[in-house]
Amino acid sequence: MSAKWYVVQTYTGKESKVFDRLNEIIESGEWGEQIKTALMPTQDVVQIKNGKKVKSTRKFFPAYVLVEMELTRETMHMVKKEIPGVAGFIGGDKPQAIREDEARRILGQTIDRGARQQVSEVPFEVGDVVKIKDGPFKDFDGTVDKVYPEKGKVNVMVSVFGRSTPVEVDFVQVAPIT
Repeated sequence: MSAKWYVVQTYTGKESKVFDRLNEIIESGEWGEQIKTALMPTQDVVQIKNGKKVKSTRKFFPAYVLVEMELTRETMHMVKKEIPGVAGFIGGDKPQAIREDEARRILGQTIDRGARQQVSEVPFEVGDVVKIKDGPFKDFDGTVDKVYPEKGKVNVMVSVFGRSTPVEVDFVQVAPIT
């Protein structure tokens, strides 16, 4: 029997504890090659809070942990009953392995990007009216013309000498006008 990827459902907020316990079991070698790998795909998120960039880690699949294992009665029982915080497997009493293409897609998201991916939450949309708080155009009002989430910047159209001029500024340099 070969190892396949299964999805373990956890109680809310217990993903990290289940993930850590599975890794302890894997590292101890007590289940040999039957339980190979555990994954809790995450991404780093950059948000703007109170004018400052704040990094946090967010789970791709809250309340789920992926496990590469050989599914036997013993391994299924051990994961479900011996690890605190586990609600069960997706599929209930007859867990179904995820398809190979799904596993590759998820693994590609986590491994190819160094186990974490960084995403910026975009606090602005095209058309928002904003005030520039910092830099050479401080105190200018303008309209968001373009948003560059990957750079954490926006293009703001401001009026300079009666002409509309694009100015590129960081998210933290502008505030919405309400």
